[in-house]
Amino acid sequence: MSTDLKVALVQADLVWENPEQNRLNFTTKIAALSETVDLIILPEMFTSGFTMQAKKVAETMQGTTISWMKATAVKYNAAIVGSLVIEENKAYYNRLVFVTPEGGLTYYNKRHSFTLVGEQDVYKSGDKKEIINYKGWNICPLICYDLRFPVWSRNVEHYDVLLYVANWPKPRISAWTTLLKARAIENMSYVIGVNRVGKDGVNATYNGNSACYNVLGESISQMPLGEEACAIVTLSKSHVTKYRNKFKFLDDKDRFNLLN
Repeated sequence: MSTDLKVALVQADLVWENPEQNRLNFTTKIAALSETVDLIILPEMFTSGFTMQAKKVAETMQGTTISWMKATAVKYNAAIVGSLVIEENKAYYNRLVFVTPEGGLTYYNKRHSFTLVGEQDVYKSGDKKEIINYKGWNICPLICYDLRFPVWSRNVEHYDVLLYVANWPKPRISAWTTLLKARAIENMSYVIGVNRVGKDGVNATYNGNSACYNVLGESISQMPLGEEACAIVTLSKSHVTKYRNKFKFLDDKDRFNLLN
């Protein structure tokens, strides 16, 4: 088990509906990281941008991007995570994939469809949270719009890190910042949000503001607005343990079952 976890947040522009070029761009960005890390985080739909043209960019779990993720994880001895469009059993998913250098693979299908643009009509919604144990750290990965729904992210599994990958647009970026901080405070967990920058093929604009907060909701990394950038943060297990032992707020949480 690692007492510290070093994480790279990769805030990038995305080439619209062009998986090959996006893979090439991320290959360059990852190679340029200033130090070795344990985990590399890419944005939501990092191969295409937030497209509703699923058929145009969809891959399978045996496809080129999953192979690229596996090779990248091995090359840098680091786990890599991001979401992409996956076709499976005649359905499309906005699927987050977490790949470890040892060859482990876990995925999470986005629970909350962004109905404002009709995501529910294109992508099948997930119905299961995933808690990933990596180097002794319990990580809960979620996707973009999930951030608005605190019941789904409630820390009943004793996770250490709550992770969001996103294409969160500029007009609502204040909500992104506020909700990331709130999720950290209420769950007494590190919270990391990795958002894209640039303009997509339907003229939506994104300005990043990727960030990391500690269990007290204090910012330990706030990335620049509107710019491609990489940030490296070090998470401390002792920080989680210290403040959960000092402030036993999670012991007082409401008890309920999520039925649907």
